[in-house]
Amino acid sequence: MVAVVVAAAGGGGVAAAVTCSPLQLSSCVSAIRSSTPPSKLCCTKIKEQRPCLCQYMKNPALKPYVNTPNARKVASTCGTPFPKC
Repeated sequence: MVAVVVAAAGGGGVAAAVTCSPLQLSSCVSAIRSSTPPSKLCCTKIKEQRPCLCQYMKNPALKPYVNTPNARKVASTCGTPFPKC
């Protein structure tokens, strides 16, 4: 799967749409599974995929990875608040 971020800049602002792809968070696996600090790429991907996190938490295959204290810590370290689903 490939995530595509589409941004359209207009005169009044910017609108963005994110294609949800959990594979985009693969750069965060080591930080989520251990106490390794998240990489810059991980933080970028968490910010891009934030609108998708609730969807990932509802998926039984992804929930054990996304809905964990370490995943929340990684998001917090990246300055990305975890959504309330």
